[in-house]
Amino acid sequence: MLVVDDSALIRQLMTEMLNADPGIEVVGTAADAFIARDKIKQLRPDVLTLDVEMPRMDGLTFLQNLMRLRPMPVVMVSSLTEAGAAVTLEALALGAVDFVTKPCTDVARGLAEYAAVLQEKVRNAAGARVARVDSAPQPAAVATATCYRTADRLLAIGASTGGTEAIRTVLSSMPADAPAILIAQHIPAQFSRPFAERLDRNSRMTVREAEDGQPIAPGHAYVAPGGRHLRIQRSRSRWLCRVGDDLPVSGHRPSVDVLFESMARHAGPNATAALLTGMGDDGARGLLALRKAGAATIAQDQATSVVWGMPGAAVMRGAVQQVVPLQDIATRLLAATPHA
Repeated sequence: MLVVDDSALIRQLMTEMLNADPGIEVVGTAADAFIARDKIKQLRPDVLTLDVEMPRMDGLTFLQNLMRLRPMPVVMVSSLTEAGAAVTLEALALGAVDFVTKPCTDVARGLAEYAAVLQEKVRNAAGARVARVDSAPQPAAVATATCYRTADRLLAIGASTGGTEAIRTVLSSMPADAPAILIAQHIPAQFSRPFAERLDRNSRMTVREAEDGQPIAPGHAYVAPGGRHLRIQRSRSRWLCRVGDDLPVSGHRPSVDVLFESMARHAGPNATAALLTGMGDDGARGLLALRKAGAATIAQDQATSVVWGMPGAAVMRGAVQQVVPLQDIATRLLAATPHA
């Protein structure tokens, strides 16, 4: 793999962390996009880590050119800020597989944990499905928008690696009057609000970061805050969002299992859920609980998933009624939802 960053210290740190994994070999480093371009041709790495802010050519411009001319798995290295989140989400839209935040070079403790995350994301990226990204993608078709507006039905979506763009694709196909959608995407705390804002700009529905006690309304989608679990609760004639800081479940917070199991318990046959691209098995147990509770359950197919870990695990558990391509998820979610 190739490490691309304008900081010599970051290049050294990341090289040492990655080489500590016996399954990863850093074949080279580059201080800017032009050096990276030459080293990609010379060394033919399987994976690239790419800094956003670099001299001569910024990371987004380089990524866009790379995914158009020579698609390969890219893990972005982002600053843990709101501005960094916006740029990182744009990078994922341009074809990056995943992202990590920049390591804190002045804090020795925590580097071992960071190294483990970095190694896992690079290993996952190596097996990810990467496709050439068109510079002008076609707008998504909108699912039929007739008489869906009902407070009794709930939809849920869970995802991880590759999920930010997969969820955007699904929501961009949803009509404005779709039933309420609850979303659990593995994402850091500083990234979930910009993620919800990006979805809102690309959807006919109103998309917000979920707040504790917030009423759930048709035509709205609610994104689990990064680093917090999202559940639902029935209060008399309406549904409420419940946001909690309890321990990670299935290795994650927010956890898809937590959201899905909450919906199985409180909504049962009034729910429809889809499990999208992602590494690991979070959501598989929850989707099975939903199916047993009478809910309709859907999984993204392997061909359109960046990583078919989570949906594949759900299929193996017998939790899935329908396995469909990403572009059909919105239609299938609505098809499983009776009109009001």
